[in-house]
Amino acid sequence: MTTTQDRLTAWIDQHFDEEVAFLQGVLRVPTDTPPGNNAPHAEAVAGMVGQFGWNAEKHVVPPQMVRGYGMESITNLIVRRPYEAGGPTIALNAHGDVVPPGEGWTKPPYEGVIEDGFIYGRGAAVSKSDFATYIFAVRALEALGVPLKGALELHFTYDEEFGGLLGPGWLLEQKLTRPDYVIAAGFSYNIVTAHNACLQLEITVHGKSGHGAMPETGHDALQAATKILNAIYGQLPELKKIKSKVPGIDSPTMLVGRIDGGTNTNVVPGKVVMKMDRRMIPEEDPVAVEAQVRALIEGAVRGEPGIRVEIRRLLLSHALRPLPEGEKLVAALQKNGKLVIGEEITAHGTPLYADARLYGEHGIPAVLYGAGPRTVPESNAKKADEKLALEDLRKATKVVALTLLDFLGK
Repeated sequence: MTTTQDRLTAWIDQHFDEEVAFLQGVLRVPTDTPPGNNAPHAEAVAGMVGQFGWNAEKHVVPPQMVRGYGMESITNLIVRRPYEAGGPTIALNAHGDVVPPGEGWTKPPYEGVIEDGFIYGRGAAVSKSDFATYIFAVRALEALGVPLKGALELHFTYDEEFGGLLGPGWLLEQKLTRPDYVIAAGFSYNIVTAHNACLQLEITVHGKSGHGAMPETGHDALQAATKILNAIYGQLPELKKIKSKVPGIDSPTMLVGRIDGGTNTNVVPGKVVMKMDRRMIPEEDPVAVEAQVRALIEGAVRGEPGIRVEIRRLLLSHALRPLPEGEKLVAALQKNGKLVIGEEITAHGTPLYADARLYGEHGIPAVLYGAGPRTVPESNAKKADEKLALEDLRKATKVVALTLLDFLGK
């Protein structure tokens, strides 16, 4: 006998070529961030879902806020699918902004090339793939024609690479949405229930330029910056001793990812700018950590003649912590994952950070689950030749659709 679940997964199989073509369309509109001119992608996606008879609300973030944030344009989308009263509202969130392609690609990064069962492109795994996952899961659910209770919302946002404050954070602060549960972009073979916090600082070391033949006439900002570097990296053994109790998360990390400074080979550097990243495990207090890092930096150059340090926060991303109400969502995804994929789907933390935390900060249970492999490195996410196995897209779409049926089916 054919069950409702069988009909649901059969619809996805029957429309899978259409889903892949949809994903190709999503991949073909660039959203490199920086520079972050992402409104054109939102317009394109709104037009694509309009072909299904859906209305995508376009929520334009004020341009002055976007420019002050270091980006060019953001239009976040909400697609609301209300059903009968009496059920929960579930939001499905994927972000459309991506890091620039960089070098080393053997396939065009913005064409959605398909080869040997994989689709290639920037965002193919993180997280434009889940535009397709979530849209086609919802379409499959609605195609059943069975009574549904509650509502679905599709949130397509464009600020994850810069922290999410003008993506999901902005939608929540503007009170444009308040779902009961959130599934955010992730990978097919595991459910992420917690992730690290992240602190990013810009450190500007001011000295005084001088002629290279008379270095005593200047105050060397690079020498001072070296003291800061030594202080930062000298802390790593201590950070290794701090262990998280969340499976999948180990210890805090800290690094300097970029250094700019100096004017010429024969000139004492008068200014050096460094950008650093400190990942915090869920058990750490971000306010306390930031105070400790600032004290570490300032202490490294205290008393250095002619040296002044400015510290500017670039990002403070809080951790995603599991909420008790989310256990039901995890259980449903695991049950349906085992049914579709044929193996146990793990639930654990990750040392990465994502904008799903912003839902958690508002008390909304959120987990990460979507199309992708077992690990980030397998997908080449944020590297050349980012790819997604098409079968993983198919499987994730089925798992999400079945989970939505569990929550919304009468």
